Amino acid sequence: MRSMVEGHLRKSQPMRPVPLHQPAAGPPPLAGEDGSRSTSRRALGTSRIMGDNILVIDAGTTSTRAMVFDPHGGLLRVAQAELTQHYPRPGWVEHDAAEIWTRTLRCLREVAGEGAPGIAAIGITNQRETVVAWDRASGEPLARAIVWQDRRTAETCAALKDAGHESAVQAATGLLLDPYFSATKMRWLLDNDGQVRAAHEGGRLALGTIESWLTFKLTGGAHITDASNASRTLLLPLASAQFDAGLCDLFGVPRSALPEVVDTHGTLAEADPRWLGRSIPICGLIGDQQAATVGQGCLSPGETKATYGTGAFVLTNAGAGVPRSEHRLLGTVLTQAGGERRYALEGSVFVAGSLVKWLRDSLGVISSAAETEALARSIPDSGGVTIVPALAGLGAPHWRPEARGIVTGLSFASGRAQIARAALEAMAHQTSDLARAFAADGAAWRNLRIDGGMSANDWMAQDLADLLGLPVERPDFVETTALGAALCAAVGAGLYPSLELAAETMRGLTRDFAPAMERDVREERLARWRLALAAS
Repeated sequence: MRSMVEGHLRKSQPMRPVPLHQPAAGPPPLAGEDGSRSTSRRALGTSRIMGDNILVIDAGTTSTRAMVFDPHGGLLRVAQAELTQHYPRPGWVEHDAAEIWTRTLRCLREVAGEGAPGIAAIGITNQRETVVAWDRASGEPLARAIVWQDRRTAETCAALKDAGHESAVQAATGLLLDPYFSATKMRWLLDNDGQVRAAHEGGRLALGTIESWLTFKLTGGAHITDASNASRTLLLPLASAQFDAGLCDLFGVPRSALPEVVDTHGTLAEADPRWLGRSIPICGLIGDQQAATVGQGCLSPGETKATYGTGAFVLTNAGAGVPRSEHRLLGTVLTQAGGERRYALEGSVFVAGSLVKWLRDSLGVISSAAETEALARSIPDSGGVTIVPALAGLGAPHWRPEARGIVTGLSFASGRAQIARAALEAMAHQTSDLARAFAADGAAWRNLRIDGGMSANDWMAQDLADLLGLPVERPDFVETTALGAALCAAVGAGLYPSLELAAETMRGLTRDFAPAMERDVREERLARWRLALAAS
């Protein structure tokens, strides 16, 4: 099988290298705030000009949102709907794809208004590796979507590793053999769901990630995926334009069921007028972590961002060269325009904000996520309590799907504050592991740009700077995933000539956190973390 895969990979069409650009000079000063739930960072200015605003879908793991941005990056309107999380067995995580579509459409209509006045283009960003199977003829899902966190294909991945396939797969795709990625999820659906199998046998099966599913529904039948999401499937060689036949054979995924791979920004498709009252071009499609990288303005090689949401994801811009890792990091497509790609080196942590959610919803340790900051500040340290948040296994650089979460160092002196602080400290511990792996791969961080819901916690931001011993930068507007999708759509619609110029105008102000922790304190923390990690 390996020789067949390698043969196909050698025949793959190479991508053209993307020309690199100089860093942007920096955004203009703030001009004001509007009164929306998430505040705008600039006065409207020319944002009321018809056809200059960007409608963004941010299809996340726990919720889906629609947002309207003005051409200066100001957030005008937002609507959000929670998504139902299904956990049918330990390690299984599922979504209802029909629910994702209907709730997304409701949010779109709420923020766009009748006839979507002033909207120039749509941008879509999404939870990346989650897989949807649907019927091309009916347009309806055939099974629940398998979410990126799902671990049910661990044995399949282990068997492929044991058969010696991981090195060839990694060399081609930049990815490791882990249940995190899409291909084994697709195979599982074919093997275990009768409706999916029947649709394949009848030539009606469509497979895709969430942006592909939403685009199919919005357009009434366009089956496409962007290069950033396609690069998370295990089926796209980083240097190839389309999904590879040899990789499809290896994983048992029918090439005929997969979408066409397209750019992350450009005129990609067109929304059917029945949904929003008129036809609107879809000009941006990009995975959530790549979108956050763009939204953070990490558009020059070496610039690095970390997003702390449900999981935590660190990406370093690798420029036009296909990235290679010797320390179990991932190579991925960052952006693609006109068939030309930029790449990123990535470290993925499976549990970040979901740990805080677990403390709130399952254990009742806290009543809200915001409470963790006050609790962390209320004590001088965690009292020796350390949490390894391996509730869904461990991601980069460990890649241990069998690992389980543990809490160490408990005593009668341990209480809510110690546990809450240890949960926040776990973010810095996991990020430190990634920092060492990036440095070993020759991509040492000079600073770190952070975003995502958890990054709004000032205590955690300072703890990251302290434990890493690096300056940490946080934008005033932390929803950089949605902003990155807006940047892509704005460039794709021709409102800006490049992502660099779009970011210069649309990104906004930042706040800096300087490291202040004594070295011996840092080393003691990391030593406790390593001991706990070894026991997980």
